[in-house]
Parts: sequence; structure tokens; C-alpha cells
Amino acid sequence: MSVILPAIVPVFIMAALGFALAKTGRAMDGGTTAFLVATVGTPALVFLNLATTTYNPELVRNLASATAIAISFYLAVGAIALTLAGLKLRTYLPSLAFPNSGNLGLPLALYAAGQQGLNDAIIIFSVTSIANMTAGQVIAAGRGNWGRALRSPIIPAVIVGLLCAYARVPLPVWLTNTLSLLSSLTIPLMLLMLGTSLARIQVTRFPRAAALSGLRIGMGAVAGFTLASLFGFSGAERIAFVLQCTMPVAVYNYLFAQMYNNNPEDVASLVIVSTVFSVATTPMVLAVLVP
Repeated sequence: MSVILPAIVPVFIMAALGFALAKTGRAMDGGTTAFLVATVGTPALVFLNLATTTYNPELVRNLASATAIAISFYLAVGAIALTLAGLKLRTYLPSLAFPNSGNLGLPLALYAAGQQGLNDAIIIFSVTSIANMTAGQVIAAGRGNWGRALRSPIIPAVIVGLLCAYARVPLPVWLTNTLSLLSSLTIPLMLLMLGTSLARIQVTRFPRAAALSGLRIGMGAVAGFTLASLFGFSGAERIAFVLQCTMPVAVYNYLFAQMYNNNPEDVASLVIVSTVFSVATTPMVLAVLVP
């Protein structure tokens, strides 16, 4: 409990603040804030942590491999479940396969496992984000759209950050300080945006949304604990990996559903219901991870 409350309460208070601001008509400019977070803040956070952290190459490979296996597991189980239920893969599969490892997963890993937890979570987030921006977006679009996906600034941030880390390239102090300022803004803005997004979407077909939300978090728990054990994760990397796996549906899935006119109301319901579920499930997961 000494770790669980300090890890969870700040995260959900910030999201609740964003929710309250939106409900009272004082929400941030969604377009500008989303642009800053997606194209400036998040790439800066990812690049800075990758470039300035001394990573064990084996740990990076293991975290990336475990994340890729987890996503493949979500896609396979999700496709089977949706087919048996007679639901459209294009609409629901990205929501089941790609958890909210950014807005929610990064701050939770930071507060639950410290800076090392955040560093590990960023590796997991990088793989998940690239997969969501490419395969997830293509599934939602129902057609190939690799050009837009490959223009995501997360991809060069990950590649250049890892190259700097492995080559031990020292960053100039002015650049490190600038990126630190941008990074320090990113996590609070992520949480405020999450709350604002939740305030603007409506729940439809609650029984379906609840069942699929349970499947998303349940698959994450199975994959998280199983793969953490198989890969021998311990300490911060185990906490970060399992937390990232058990996150609710990513808000990006709703944005893609809107972009491609792919039943956005149903996807929005999954985002908000799974996020509400995570308020209860995240403390339970942390209770197992940090007894």
C-alpha cells in the first residue's frame, strides 16, 4: 500500500483534473495540445531517455521481444474472440491489441518503479506505439496507409535515441536541458489530455464495452505475468512490463476510428469503460507486483 497509493493517486488526480476542466468548459485547446504532445513532447521524452540511459542491450532486446510477443498474442486472441462474437475486426481489434502504454502506462511506471521503471516503460511504449501507428492504423483504416504511419515522429526518436545510447554519443548540455524541459511537460499534459478525451466521449452499448474491456485487461494480465516470468524480468522491468500490458484501451484507437469513420462511438465506449475498469484493476496488479 505504501507504493500503490503514491503511484496511482497522482495519475488519476491529473486525469480527473483534465476531465473536470472539460466538463466545466475550460478544457485545453485539444488540437494544439495533442499536436505538442504527439509530435514534440513524446518524441522528446522518448529520445532523451533512450539516448541518455545506459541500457543493457540484452534487456532492451528482451523487453522489445516480449512486447512484440504480447501484441501478437492480443491480436490472435482478440481476432478469435471477435470472430466468435460476430464483431468487426476492423472496429474492435486495434482496441484489444494496443493498450494505453503512453498517457497512462508511462506515469504509472514512473511512480510505481521510479526512473528505472520509466526507462523500461519507454522501451515497451516505443514498440507498442510503432505497432499501433502502423499495423493498428492499417487495421482501423481497412486498407494500407503506411505513408502516414511511417511519418510518425516516434519512429525517428526511437531509432536515433537507441543509436546515441549504443554509440555512447554525449548530448550537448543545451540540448539535454531543452529536451528535459519538454519531457517534464509531457507526462502531465498526457494525463490532462486523457481526462479531457474521456469527458468528450459517450458510452454506448455498455454490456459489449464492458465485456471487451475485461478481455483487454485480462489478456494483458495473462501476457504480462506469463512473459515476465518466461523472460526472467524482475524489479523495475517486471513492474513496468506487467503494468504496460494491463493498461486499458489507448485513446489513439478512438482517434483512428474517427479518422477512418470506423464506428468511433463504439471504440470511444471501449476507451472510457476500460479506463474506468483500470481504476480498480491497476491497484490489484500493483498489489501482486509490489507486495
